[in-house]
Amino acid sequence: MNPLSTTDSPSIPASHLDLLTRPICGVFTTVGRDGQPQSSLVWVDSDGALARINTTMERSKGRNSLANPKVSLVIVDPENTNRYIQIRGDAELITTGAVQHLDALARKYTRHPAFYGYVCPVGQAAEETRVICRIHPRRVTLDAIHAGTETEG
Repeated sequence: MNPLSTTDSPSIPASHLDLLTRPICGVFTTVGRDGQPQSSLVWVDSDGALARINTTMERSKGRNSLANPKVSLVIVDPENTNRYIQIRGDAELITTGAVQHLDALARKYTRHPAFYGYVCPVGQAAEETRVICRIHPRRVTLDAIHAGTETEG
């Protein structure tokens, strides 16, 4: 299987956008201070143009993304594990609206109305600096079988 890859200011193809809009977890990888990859299972969505995750500046994902913005996100379709998308790019960390974004992800993935007070204790919110990580793609790789006829961005 030869994956289809786009590298010139790639965008997320419409054929695979559902992998970001359905409640499917992705694997988010950053580069640690020691140069080693650090991967985490994450909730994912899209702002219409870019893939987004939510984390804190106190966690490895946040610290690593700030120090080295090169990241990768892989999402595999649980209904067809041969179908996937990998987005490699640069992380942009945004604090504005991060708690609201997290609450939207909590509703999408858990059906709870909010994250703090339902998924995690309310008091934890005061101990964390929430950020939205928007991934600006440098390379988007899709499985070749389901790639179809994408237009490159």
